[in-house]
Amino acid sequence: MSRTVRAGALAAVALLLAATTAACGDKEKGKESAPGKAAVSASPGADGGEPPALPAALTGQKPRWKECGAPAAALGSTGRAPGARWQCATVEAPLDYADPDGDTLGIALIRARATGRGERIGSLLLNFGGPGNSGVASLPGWGTVFDDLNSRYDLVGFDPRGVAGSSGVVCRDSEAMEAAASRLDHTPDDAAEEKAFLADAKDFAAGCERRSGAVLPHVGTESAARDLDLLRAVLGDDKLHYLGFSYGTRLGAVYAHLFPRRVGRLVLDAVSDPSADDVRHARNQTTGFQRALDNYLADCAAQGAACPAGGDPAAGAEKIAGLLRRLDRDPLPASGGRELTESLARTGIVRALYTEQLWEQLTGALREAFEAGTGSRLLALADAYNDRDENGRYSSQSHSQRAISCADSADRMSLGEARDLLPEFRELSPVFGEFLAWDLAGWCAGWPVREDAGRPEVSAEGADPILVIGTTGDPATPYEGAKIMADGLGEGVGIHLTYEGEGHGAYSSGNACMKKTVDAYFLDGEVPEDGTTCS
Repeated sequence: MSRTVRAGALAAVALLLAATTAACGDKEKGKESAPGKAAVSASPGADGGEPPALPAALTGQKPRWKECGAPAAALGSTGRAPGARWQCATVEAPLDYADPDGDTLGIALIRARATGRGERIGSLLLNFGGPGNSGVASLPGWGTVFDDLNSRYDLVGFDPRGVAGSSGVVCRDSEAMEAAASRLDHTPDDAAEEKAFLADAKDFAAGCERRSGAVLPHVGTESAARDLDLLRAVLGDDKLHYLGFSYGTRLGAVYAHLFPRRVGRLVLDAVSDPSADDVRHARNQTTGFQRALDNYLADCAAQGAACPAGGDPAAGAEKIAGLLRRLDRDPLPASGGRELTESLARTGIVRALYTEQLWEQLTGALREAFEAGTGSRLLALADAYNDRDENGRYSSQSHSQRAISCADSADRMSLGEARDLLPEFRELSPVFGEFLAWDLAGWCAGWPVREDAGRPEVSAEGADPILVIGTTGDPATPYEGAKIMADGLGEGVGIHLTYEGEGHGAYSSGNACMKKTVDAYFLDGEVPEDGTTCS
């Protein structure tokens, strides 16, 4: 893969749920509160004392909403303007919260104003994960998914700091991205391939420093959480109403820890385990993706002869692992004169496991590889995951993803340490384990910023109840992390909900029970019973 599997990316799933972007005209909306009147804090000072106050020039901002242009989510953006329903603005935030009077960066926003079918509650901020997904580019693509919530909330998407329109990190051009995706072996087999793997990681890091060095020390989750509080104040809300998916659950939980008394209605869906260090996170994902693959293979086997991987999940996983080993030696020809490598094939499989809606496509792609000896369909799935368009241009999402996750972690593993994990990870998954073990060494290799961030603190005593949702078949943020997050938030704060289903994210799954439960919480303040299960 040219992008690691990290905390997951919900935006790609969103595009499956809406074939076109809604573009209805503006209607009369509910009255907005005057911005800049709510309290806001800055980050702690360098000496660990009271945080310096943010200047009135920041807290008193009034966003200048205007018609949106094409989103700035890609290196050579092919995005289109989202339509008349949507308005865009930029809010200035401190580059460094320890120096709130210093340089600023702009936080890009997009909103659809409340439709007025009920008393307006406030703004609902949404984060679609990654880390590094552009909310400005992603939110319009969700179509009608949030229409019921939009009746009483302004829907607000944003590009977190270091992402797309908010001083987005850029590390490479598309040509270099293509070369790494098509040639680099992300599961090196010998000393020469290990050397090339590490050299590429360090070259990527050097590119980030060269192109985006000023922002790299300031893109961590704590700073982004403080941006949320500034946005809350500027949008005129006394409390933050927030829906975070995948990495967005980490961001929301850090906010709750920093500002528990300002927590309004918060939902964390597809929860990243807050207790996991980098190695445990990789173990979790290895387990989660193998579990999702097993579930797919069991479903595929129920189709009988239609399943190219056979009738037994364990045998099917080994057959797929065998295909990857063959591709490591001899890539398959694919459309456009390209080749399907081992890394790209694995990426295509990963892409399809994010949602049950893609299982049929995965079956067709595997059948093509096994029976026709070509790799066009798996390559197309990999391109979708890697944000590569038909002209070979890549978005910068993976650059932001790496910058944020490396800013959040002090862990730096050597190739030797990763090599020692290979037997354990191969045992966890013959398909994904080896890649995720090697990734521990390559992801932040040579990173120019070293933080002492460690695991996030999420205790939020005194906060209003927060819904924490886990999906039993979630590949990228396995189900077990939701209970850990709910417990970590504190008794009476974390309300643990279970969706018995497949895919990455429950609210976007189309499950009527889960949608009803979440909507009742956001719209009517109804807190479900801890332990509620939807299936």
